Amino acid sequence: MSTAYDQSDERLVEAGTPRAALGAFGRRIRSGDLGMAPVIIGLVVIWVIFFLQNDRFLSSRNLVNLSLDSATIGMISLGIVLVLLLGEIDLSVGSVSGVGGSIMAVLLVYQGWPLLAAILMALAVGVAIGLFYGLLFTQFGVPSFVITLAGLLAFLGVQLWVLGSRGTVNLPVDSWLIEFANFKFLSPLASYVLAVAIGLVYLVTRLRTIQRRRAANLSAPSFQGAVIRSAVMVAAMLFGAWYLNQDRGVGYMPLFWVAAIVTVDLILRKTRFGRSVFAVGGNEEASRRAGVAVNKVYITVFAACSTFAVLGGILAAGRLQSVAQSSGGTDTNLMAIAAAVIGGTSLFGGRGSAYAALFGMLVLQSITSGLNLIGVEAEVRYIVTGIVLLLAVTIDSLSRRARRSSGTA
Repeated sequence: MSTAYDQSDERLVEAGTPRAALGAFGRRIRSGDLGMAPVIIGLVVIWVIFFLQNDRFLSSRNLVNLSLDSATIGMISLGIVLVLLLGEIDLSVGSVSGVGGSIMAVLLVYQGWPLLAAILMALAVGVAIGLFYGLLFTQFGVPSFVITLAGLLAFLGVQLWVLGSRGTVNLPVDSWLIEFANFKFLSPLASYVLAVAIGLVYLVTRLRTIQRRRAANLSAPSFQGAVIRSAVMVAAMLFGAWYLNQDRGVGYMPLFWVAAIVTVDLILRKTRFGRSVFAVGGNEEASRRAGVAVNKVYITVFAACSTFAVLGGILAAGRLQSVAQSSGGTDTNLMAIAAAVIGGTSLFGGRGSAYAALFGMLVLQSITSGLNLIGVEAEVRYIVTGIVLLLAVTIDSLSRRARRSSGTA
């Protein structure tokens, strides 16, 4: 059995044991590295509170609706996570999403383009917007706050221009985008097979990682721990799939959103580019001296953020079956940015996870859904969302201070 030296306790602990896991968790808490724990705990608390107020909150029908409603702005929030990892911000994602959805709708309905071609053109516009932002930031030194604030106003005007006097564009009722966003769900069997497949892939990946670490004489978790963790994961996913299948099941659109999050997470953790994003966000000058192409990282991330914004706008158009002048409004901006922060992405850069978009959006959408079920007015939702956002930023600031005091910043 491999061992790892515990400097805080000055003794050897056996890696992979519950004692070692608890010790590692305690060290992370003391150093201010809270990870996803606060948002997950907060999500559970929110669900319990709203369930006690109205037992329909955790009904399979409401959870299916919650997953569908989360995917649109959640996709936009995924791009915000990337920008925040660099310690920057994009205030224009709402307007950009509205422009993307408007371009797609106008090309499809009034220009007669095939849906796929219209979507690709809208995404290309998103890439171009992000590249423009990145070049302004890297070549002219304009702060991202100013660039994207200008973009928020400018692209709101572009959206109105694209839509013209029509104001609202209704998508064809037989469009597969509408089907995808509202009516496409995995069959029960497919959802169960997918849950088992994900668990097996995770298990194989973990076992290979453990084997490589042991071969290099590095500390590693136990094989038994990996198997137990995978089994628990599969059991949880099977139960979740079964419960959602009591209504319509696992939707294609939420599944697409989660797949995008997993892909971005793998890129951030497993690729050189992903490590460069964290490095630049943590210390730009040190990254530059280490040979990281800092400007390329900034430009790529801004382009990715705008692309995710357009993709979210397209999904929202499919969900609502139309695009209007109000599409991508102020609420979209606030929700997308708040979800990334509430999910645990640091405003100071260099720390966060793609899964922040998932859990942060689930928190916000749960608040919206729960308050609607108990009949609370819209103004209360904004107040509660603001309090939750402030709490998340406060926790982030305190954990950052704790890391500095412990010398791990």
